[in-house]
Amino acid sequence: MGALPRGEIPLDPDAGPLFEFAAGLRKLREQAGRPTYRDLARKTHYGIATLSSAAAGRQLPSLAVTLAYVRACGGDEREWKLIWQRTADACTGADTSTGTGPENRRTSGATPPYVGLATFREADAAFFFGRERLTGALVEHLMEKRILVLFGASGSGKSSVLRAGVLPAFPDVPSLVFTPGPNPLEECAARLAARAGIAPGPVHAELTAEPRTFHRTVRQILAMQQEEGPSADELLVVVDQFEEVFTLCRDARERERFVTALVHAAQAPDSRTRVAIAVRSDFYTHCTRLAALVDVLPHAHHPVGPMTAEELRAAIVQPAARSRLTVESALLTTLIADAHGRPGALPLLSHALLETWKRRRGNALTLAGYRAAGGIEGALGQTAEEFHTALNDSRQQAARRLFLRLVALGEGTEDTKRRVPRQELDSTPDTEFVLEQATRARLLTADADHVEITHEALIRCWPRLGTWLDQDRSQERLHRALTEATTLWESLNHDPDTLYRGVRLAAAKDLPREALTARERAFLDASEAAARQARERDRRRLRRLRRLSGALAALLVCAVATAAFAVRAQNTLTRQRNEAVALRAADEAVRLSQHKPSLAVQIALAAYRQTRHERTRDALLNTLSVTSIGPATAGPERSGRAPLQHTPAGHTPAVPADGRVLAMADGSKIVLWDMKNPRQPRRLGTTEGAGLGPIQFTRDGNTLLGVDSEGTLRLWDVTDPRRPRALSKRPTDHSGYVYSVAVRPDGRVAATGSYDDTIRLWDISDPARPRMLDQLTGHDGDVKPVVFSPDGKTLASGSNDHDVRIWDVSDPRHASLVARLTGHEHFVDALAYSPNGRTLLSGSDDHTARLWDISALPGHSGLGRLARHTDIVTSVAFASHGRTAVTVGIDGVVKAWDMTDRTRPVPLANLTNPRGTVKEVRYLKADGTFLTVTAHHGVQIWYTDVDRALADACDRVHGTITRIQWSRYFPRLAYAPPCPHRL
Repeated sequence: MGALPRGEIPLDPDAGPLFEFAAGLRKLREQAGRPTYRDLARKTHYGIATLSSAAAGRQLPSLAVTLAYVRACGGDEREWKLIWQRTADACTGADTSTGTGPENRRTSGATPPYVGLATFREADAAFFFGRERLTGALVEHLMEKRILVLFGASGSGKSSVLRAGVLPAFPDVPSLVFTPGPNPLEECAARLAARAGIAPGPVHAELTAEPRTFHRTVRQILAMQQEEGPSADELLVVVDQFEEVFTLCRDARERERFVTALVHAAQAPDSRTRVAIAVRSDFYTHCTRLAALVDVLPHAHHPVGPMTAEELRAAIVQPAARSRLTVESALLTTLIADAHGRPGALPLLSHALLETWKRRRGNALTLAGYRAAGGIEGALGQTAEEFHTALNDSRQQAARRLFLRLVALGEGTEDTKRRVPRQELDSTPDTEFVLEQATRARLLTADADHVEITHEALIRCWPRLGTWLDQDRSQERLHRALTEATTLWESLNHDPDTLYRGVRLAAAKDLPREALTARERAFLDASEAAARQARERDRRRLRRLRRLSGALAALLVCAVATAAFAVRAQNTLTRQRNEAVALRAADEAVRLSQHKPSLAVQIALAAYRQTRHERTRDALLNTLSVTSIGPATAGPERSGRAPLQHTPAGHTPAVPADGRVLAMADGSKIVLWDMKNPRQPRRLGTTEGAGLGPIQFTRDGNTLLGVDSEGTLRLWDVTDPRRPRALSKRPTDHSGYVYSVAVRPDGRVAATGSYDDTIRLWDISDPARPRMLDQLTGHDGDVKPVVFSPDGKTLASGSNDHDVRIWDVSDPRHASLVARLTGHEHFVDALAYSPNGRTLLSGSDDHTARLWDISALPGHSGLGRLARHTDIVTSVAFASHGRTAVTVGIDGVVKAWDMTDRTRPVPLANLTNPRGTVKEVRYLKADGTFLTVTAHHGVQIWYTDVDRALADACDRVHGTITRIQWSRYFPRLAYAPPCPHRL
């Protein structure tokens, strides 16, 4: 190798693959002119000891350290990434084999025939067996239809069959393989730009402005390659882990543009793109809400089921045979029995086989080795536990923080893995050590830029991780929000307006300091500094008031006439102090309502009694609403919350006129609930469907209508809601997604609004045989909400053309346009008639809700805008008495309005939904009770009657607030629990 650099210890030739790896690094450093390790440390920002040990040959350095070393020496990072991976695989086989025979020692550097938790890659195709029939079907599907949406349970092998099965079937076709991440358009642009050899910025800008640019860019890339020489005239795009567009991407518009780009590229008449998408099956209903994907799903989707016994036999035996290994017959029988019929068991099977290979006897994989590894159920958990047990206390804490950060908490779905940028992690010695060891154990996958859990099976199969998630779930949601806020603050150059204040700052301060990264601590420190400045300003104001009080007291000595004035000033000061305390307590009550509902109710009630203010009123209504679903005897930990299986959930609600029944559409079924007592909903019956979307009751509540993802109109008899009965189904013949359905009050006519820019009217007087009456055209964009007037003579529709149109449907066979209401600056998403039919309320993407006077059609006039939301207004509703209305939106705010004087609506309550984005609102009964549905399918019950809230509040309390708790939230106020003697 030539002379060694001064001070380096000679390498040990018996170190196997580590010797070759370290020798290569030393040669690279020599070719770079033998820079000192101090110079390398300055370039890489790693320590001298870390870099020198990387080339010492004693242990394999992390991939990040390796690539930094190579980069500083001017080497080829891509080549060294492959060298590092090969060395890591060889070390795994050498270090962990526990076989005792001589054959094991001779093959200690062998490459394992199984990939464990990792996904099969295209390079692993030679070891990929058992999915030949599925691979053939998918290849044939892609050849015929150009777009494939592959649905399967987590662990069913979706990613592997695409990467190691489908990709090799297109050997001469270039491919683009990626996962969407939090910014799918940006990721897509980066991959396209790298393929074209251009900067990603312009490509991203073009895709954002016009998603169809994807198709043109692909054609340009292929044309450039053909000019350089013979090449394929197509590109195969594989989007793995597509569910990340829902779990990680927070921008609904970017999500829509990304999907539009993919679908258009595959379906354009001159398409040069084939698209394969892999998505978890529990995200099917999420996919049906993407307009661009809904149209292609019926012919593009393909399920991945569990492997047959013969397929499992091939997957187990054939890779071993290729490596000249044998599988003991008893082991084969046990493996097939353990894995057969379990769609999510493949990564567990692969990991168990890898661990069994490490414990092989000679060239045989044995049942004893399999059992020593822990079997299919325990192998993964055993590997994770061995990794955890080998860490000292501080590193175990670092491991807990790291793994929790790598999980995306589910909202109505299972938890998923989260791909985390390295810059989000602190580069502490403990974190780097844990990351390196977890990567070696194949629990984590890391590259130069990102870290992620190798497979989601780890979340299910490692009990310790499950315990961490259960213990810290609410805390992790707060932490995740803090991480996102920190990233936003940094991206906006530390803009002070993005700092936490009030309730959010108080909640974030409860997070353990050691769990935060340096970035997050800096963000919180800046927020706290800003809060201290605000408090200092308040203190200066208070000191001025005190000096005024002191001056008045001094004047009392001088003149008796000024005594009354001084007393009043002191009372004012005391009142202002008490008011400030009450307002702060109200904010705290809202923050606590999700975690300590009983305490939150008492704090909010005491604050309202202390100070009658809009904020204390809203806090009281918020805390009662948060704890409103479920029996009042639920106990202190789940006060007011029903068990999950007894709680309504879904994406679209429907309520008949009497408000006694609730229907919730959730994917392939509709569940009916008894809502006579909204605090104790009772499950009744269930209907079946296929990707159900909008639903609606007839006014008498005896018939339920719905439209599924295939555009089929379905009707059910729900006279007995415990046993709903299908009446009919027929195609609506809409050429676009059906967004809404409405029923005329007499129950004889229905309307459907569609993304094909039309409205269709239906005769449903005979529910068993619905027939179309008329088609209404005129909108220049997707038709969204449709709603009948209370007298059934008119129909209002909203559209993406920003207009509201009113149609005369007195004769539904010959409907005609009556009026066109203009004024919204963006899509119209929601409509509601007042009970007397004289007023129309509309909600829009322009963040406003507008009132319209339509009492003298065709004459009409705008009555003005309600106070703005900070994001899209998704739903609006009038109470049956017409005196109140509610607007909700993406911003998670629920606004209630007093509509007694429709020309001057008065805010009745400004509530915050604790579960985030609110998509729907429906009134239940005339007493003002209403429900909202969040984007994550959560249902929340609300009411805005303060007198009723005051009467009911103490019924929701379990355990009286203690003196210590009182002093924390009401300092300097006498202890006066609002609900004494509560057990």
